[in-house]
Amino acid sequence: MGKRNPNGYGCVTKLKGNRSRPWVVKVTVYDEEGRSKQAPVGYADTEENALILLAKYNNNPWEIDRETVTLAVLYQRWSALKLPKLGTSTQQSLRSAFKHCSKYYGVKYRSLRSYQMQDCIDNCGCGYSTQGAIKNLFGHLDRFAFECDIIEKMYSQLTSAAPIPDTNRTPFTPDQIEALWKISNEPWVDSVLIFLYTGFRLTELLTMKVEQVNLKEKTFTGGIKTRNGKDRVVPIHPRIEPLVKARVKQGDEYLFSYQGRKISQAKYYEFWNAVMQKIDAEKTPHEARHTFETLLDNAGGNRKCIDLLMGHKSKDVGNRVYNHKTLDQLRDTVALLK
Repeated sequence: MGKRNPNGYGCVTKLKGNRSRPWVVKVTVYDEEGRSKQAPVGYADTEENALILLAKYNNNPWEIDRETVTLAVLYQRWSALKLPKLGTSTQQSLRSAFKHCSKYYGVKYRSLRSYQMQDCIDNCGCGYSTQGAIKNLFGHLDRFAFECDIIEKMYSQLTSAAPIPDTNRTPFTPDQIEALWKISNEPWVDSVLIFLYTGFRLTELLTMKVEQVNLKEKTFTGGIKTRNGKDRVVPIHPRIEPLVKARVKQGDEYLFSYQGRKISQAKYYEFWNAVMQKIDAEKTPHEARHTFETLLDNAGGNRKCIDLLMGHKSKDVGNRVYNHKTLDQLRDTVALLK
């Protein structure tokens, strides 16, 4: 009796009939529901060559006949090699998107065309979010297949998905902000308040290093995305100063750290959503930024200063020179938040 292959290794079987390559190499693949099935990844003329092919597959999954790679097999290998490098929420959406492609699991990837990808998008029976995730998935798979010399043309570039609808951004209410202050000692509530009193974007605060916080001058220096938004100075509002000092005192590299390291957007959203549940609100970090701008505008803040704080392009801003007069004006503007 021959030695049994380990679970998940694959198997070699002989096909019936008169064939030039009767030995088929199969591996186990799983759909999104966790159901397993055997998918062929190559054929050989002898059992010995088939076993070599199987060994090569497990050692380097692309040492196989690329003509036979199906959508299911490509996804299996991509999900093992590339998917773990993506954010948690992105991983979940792409895994979910894959189950809407089951109609084409067995199609050789080289022969898959844009109209078939579009078919998955158009007939998924879901809204713009899932449609976008399916389009995104085929984009990832195409780039992986192109990298592995499986395809010469990326047909996913020809697909389209429903546009993201306009969102109705509404500011935090005074009651919601006060509710946050009442539980400010609870985990991560301080971070929401820092968003509300600075107007920074999500990525701007999550990538902000402690060295960008000047406790002596009581300022943040940060911002990304646009030329007007980079390296802008935002005074620390007196009410959040103790929260900022406590963050800095932790001694981590980043202002918002998780287990001593920079926090991912996906992980931060877990904490953000938990805080929103505590105050019975459905708000986003971007709505906190919108709240900052709205409250300053409602309080009669200087438009030039608001644009400087937000990192917006403004005809009144011109060259940004943060002299003492400008910093004092910015501090006076931020102080309008009561």
